[in-house]
Amino acid sequence: MNSRSFSLKPFPSDVPLSDVKITGNIGRLGNSLSISYALNCPPGELIIPAPADMPARKDALWEETCFEFFLGPKNSDHYWEFNLSPAGHWNVYYFTSYRQGMQEEPAFTSLRFNVRPHTDTLRLSLELGLDKILPSEQAIEIAISAVIKTIDGRFGCWALTHPGQQTDFHRRDSFIVEL
Repeated sequence: MNSRSFSLKPFPSDVPLSDVKITGNIGRLGNSLSISYALNCPPGELIIPAPADMPARKDALWEETCFEFFLGPKNSDHYWEFNLSPAGHWNVYYFTSYRQGMQEEPAFTSLRFNVRPHTDTLRLSLELGLDKILPSEQAIEIAISAVIKTIDGRFGCWALTHPGQQTDFHRRDSFIVEL
């Protein structure tokens, strides 16, 4: 398995949250991708959506605390955006190129992932088969990010890298993990 650990960084102009850390692992074995996040934060600092009775595909998950990753074939313009809410809601969007042609990806009709809350840590993990969207020999580039909402309603944008003047998780130069 090709696997890497990661640590996300807040966007430089965001109000710092010194006690928050977002780390994880991402790996690929054949055409199976695994990703796990660990959000470490003192209790009461962030708004974490409560577990849903019936997790479903939903839009605008980034308006609350949400884990995201972006995946695209190497040397190609198209890519997918995966949104995972601690509530269990999810979505996958397909883009033909940078922020163009956005549509829900019909290849995924459900996305099951595990969410394990603890006192000061929230863990989220996903095992994902890529056969529906990519051939197994296709090299991929990935951007990993998260949006967190503080108890006072502010948002923090976290990513592996922030290459622009403004927060923009879609920038292809932020797809820095190659698997």
